[in-house]
Amino acid sequence: MGYRRAAEELCAYVKHLGFTHVELLPVMEHPLDESWGYQTTGYFAPTRRFGSPDDFRYFVDHFHQNGIGVLLDWVPAHFPRDGHALAAFDGEALYEYHEPIKAGHPDWGTLVFNYERNEVRSFLISNAIYWLKEFHLDGLRVDAVASMLYLNFSREDGEWLPNRYGGNTNLEAVDFIRQLNEAVGQECPGCVMIAEESSAWPGVTRPTHAGGLGFGLKWNMGWMHDTLDYLSKESVHRKFHQDLLTFGPMYAFNENFMLPLSHDEVVHLKKSLFGRMPGDDWQKFANVRLLFTYQWTYPGKNLLFMGGEFAQAGEWDSGVALPWERSHEALPAGVALMLRDLNHLQHDHPALSEWDHDARGFQWLNGDDAEQSVIAFLRCSPGETLVVALNFTPVPRPGYRIPVSAAGYYREIFNSDAECYGGSGTGNGGGLQSDPVPSHGREHSLNAHLPPLGGIVLRYES
Repeated sequence: MGYRRAAEELCAYVKHLGFTHVELLPVMEHPLDESWGYQTTGYFAPTRRFGSPDDFRYFVDHFHQNGIGVLLDWVPAHFPRDGHALAAFDGEALYEYHEPIKAGHPDWGTLVFNYERNEVRSFLISNAIYWLKEFHLDGLRVDAVASMLYLNFSREDGEWLPNRYGGNTNLEAVDFIRQLNEAVGQECPGCVMIAEESSAWPGVTRPTHAGGLGFGLKWNMGWMHDTLDYLSKESVHRKFHQDLLTFGPMYAFNENFMLPLSHDEVVHLKKSLFGRMPGDDWQKFANVRLLFTYQWTYPGKNLLFMGGEFAQAGEWDSGVALPWERSHEALPAGVALMLRDLNHLQHDHPALSEWDHDARGFQWLNGDDAEQSVIAFLRCSPGETLVVALNFTPVPRPGYRIPVSAAGYYREIFNSDAECYGGSGTGNGGGLQSDPVPSHGREHSLNAHLPPLGGIVLRYES
């Protein structure tokens, strides 16, 4: 499918589901299909696989005309060794480090850019601005940032050289990243720079003038790993792993986080999101709906890879089309409908986004009920308070006490177990009136009916 046809068909689909942005895998020219574009050779060329540069401009413009932003994966961490590309460009190391121990990337068999050279930094920064300006992109997701920051990334002792202070930080790469984000901020104001950064490096999204790297968002890899680890467990065992849910909020506001369920989570024998879930088919679908409900109500921006919206059964295969026929079946279509409603819910209720990166936007109501595998928390904004309660077992929880601080009516505005999504229809009759029954240190509580493998969202109305 070319850029133009993809623009028209994909844009209509994305708009129908209520998503506000699409993120593309690298579309720069590359020789190896199996690299999915991550081994770039033509840094200034959209791949001809899908059309011309003007066709790609049409793609971006069509999305913009429909109110949808376009982000692009961008790869400054490494490049392939192909003889027709940047490797040994003038017959010797030019774009790569001269020292073989620094020049090779152990994970991908590629070469590492020499960030010491001003010419290389200029090449990469110019390239980033080229994509943002020439194609009117709304931001870049910068691939493999951790591999740039650490000299010993994926290397054993003796396989790396320390910096001039004896440490493992790639000092020139840190300087490059800061220069990159400063240049983008000056030349392309409003564009977002997103770091795929998997370590505990401090200040990834802190401004450069405050000692940070200057990114706008950082992928929350910890949330992704913990959440998928927890949900892959049989529900009877989840009570022994409640910490996988409760640890994340302890650091959720240290950075401006994005919650990624990307292509990396559904390839290389990891199974699809649906395939990871335990139980029979009904429980698998309920678990997928519960996963997305948790993701959309948790602090941070959301990322979902294609196929997840209809609970694709098999893992992603770049060589074949998505199994679109599955999207027309009742239960997969219910997942897509629920995602559309979650997107509208997030758009219509600022408590789910306005303070995503502010600790004031999240409060635990009950995080210690491991025995019943239930968590409940508040999402807040200056003008709104929402109660979120999630039941991670297939056992309905009638009469479940949710502590709240304020007396009043709490209207149920979302339920992942709704029949239209393929659920059992267990709910709370449209809402709940609080009771003067203390719970977990709060003066009032709700007598709620929690659905099996489901989540509810309640809006406080005084």
